[in-house]
Amino acid sequence: MYKVALIKGDGIGPEIVDCTLMVLNRVCEKHGIDIEYETALMGGEALDAVGVPLPDETVAKCKESDAVFLGAVGGEKWDKLPGHLRPEAGLLGIRKALGLYANLRPAVMYEALKSACPLSQKSIEGGVDIMVVRELTGGIYFGERGSGGKGEDEYSFDTEKYTVKEVRRIAKRAFELAMERNRKLTSVDKANVLESSRLFRRVVSEVAEEYPMVELNHMYADNCAMQLVRSPGQFDVIVTTNMFGDILSDEASMITGSLGMLPSASLGDGRFGLYEPIHGSAPDIAGKGIANPMASILSAAMMLRHSFCETIAARDIEQAVENVLTRGCRTADLATDKNYMTSMQITKEIVKEI
Repeated sequence: MYKVALIKGDGIGPEIVDCTLMVLNRVCEKHGIDIEYETALMGGEALDAVGVPLPDETVAKCKESDAVFLGAVGGEKWDKLPGHLRPEAGLLGIRKALGLYANLRPAVMYEALKSACPLSQKSIEGGVDIMVVRELTGGIYFGERGSGGKGEDEYSFDTEKYTVKEVRRIAKRAFELAMERNRKLTSVDKANVLESSRLFRRVVSEVAEEYPMVELNHMYADNCAMQLVRSPGQFDVIVTTNMFGDILSDEASMITGSLGMLPSASLGDGRFGLYEPIHGSAPDIAGKGIANPMASILSAAMMLRHSFCETIAARDIEQAVENVLTRGCRTADLATDKNYMTSMQITKEIVKEI
């Protein structure tokens, strides 16, 4: 039996989470898995209810659980609030509070979605299966920041800072994943310019000595962005900093066809994790029933695999999604015409496959 803190969030969050629960309930019934859910508030819904994006009660519920499952947070409604009160502050805060320093973002190209890839078919020969490992609780998003001055001399700054400990632990996580895959790791930085990147590169190289079976190569972030477009199949596991990981994983996701297909897991030490699709809350389509729930559903598969060690159940979900796509089922973001399924319709097809 597992306990999951459930944060539906804002925009399309509640819709895609409800779809995901249908799939989880079916696969759990099939495999004799019992999950107890406890709802919690975060982001815009928390701001509206209690005035802060991350209530202490939510943090407590998450710490008492085996995993956290999140829909999406944010929206134009709260965009004019100061930074510490915006919904996204809740997301940054919960990662820090739960010690979730490793963000796993797989970008897998399904055979059925090759035509949705914006790149030439030649550049994706052999397929795309990339795991981006993004450092999540350090770097410029959590560094010292401030502003000052007046008029034309007004300024703002954000500081990029990493410690050896922070780099070492994310590097070890990336090497472990590479050992489970094709034993190839690309470390991405800007060591030609940034001191923090020089530290990052040095520590990753030191950790590499513990994994002699993994092929390590270093790449500058701008070159990596170009190579992802030129020849994405060359990558297996990519490890990088918080900001570079944020940017490059979104780029990798679009290569596979749609942000609506990309799940993620945020992990710390041990098996506890937070799982969410990488897309945003998409308030422009909220309530229309056309959001793609598959990134959220695939995030549930990651939860089963990484936090609960329920590998067979996880694979059942992943195979069901692939089967549905192979049969030609499409949501609005994947369709080439007006013939597409609603969120609930494609969810029911996935449930049938399971």
